[in-house]
Amino acid sequence: MSLAGSRSLFSLVFLVGAFASWAAFNLQAGGGLESCPLWGVQRGLMLLLAGTNLLAALQGPMRWGRPLYWGLNLLLGVLGVITAGRHVLLQNIPSEQLLACLPDMPFMLRHLSWWQALQLVFMGTADCAEVSWTLLDMSLPEWSLLFFLLVLALGGYRLQRSLRAARQAAALP
Repeated sequence: MSLAGSRSLFSLVFLVGAFASWAAFNLQAGGGLESCPLWGVQRGLMLLLAGTNLLAALQGPMRWGRPLYWGLNLLLGVLGVITAGRHVLLQNIPSEQLLACLPDMPFMLRHLSWWQALQLVFMGTADCAEVSWTLLDMSLPEWSLLFFLLVLALGGYRLQRSLRAARQAAALP
């Protein structure tokens, strides 16, 4: 017997993702934190993850819908871990070894292909190496990495369970 149904888990992931996104936007707008492009990608992934889970919680998917949503969570979790992991890595590199700055994202998307812009974002800048805010001695990218790792673990576990349950239900006469 499951301790928590999929709908409640989708709701929980939505609430945590929405709260984390709200906190990040407030820290940037109200706290005056400067955002590097890599942090913007992480926030976008977090919002996408929250929106996907809100949709799943409202829909309450059944047999084959659950694996689809958990698979999306898994994919977004992997992308988030890659992005946040890169950002944490950049914070541990001396800022002198990184680019001084990058053009803003709208400029890069107008003048470069999306792939070239993404490569520049992942190269990182000195802004990405700066740790300007911590909570419990963890920076924002580290908190983001922790969130995405939890989503990755939950998504993988629930996807495996959902696929097994769907196969068993399909095998019944």
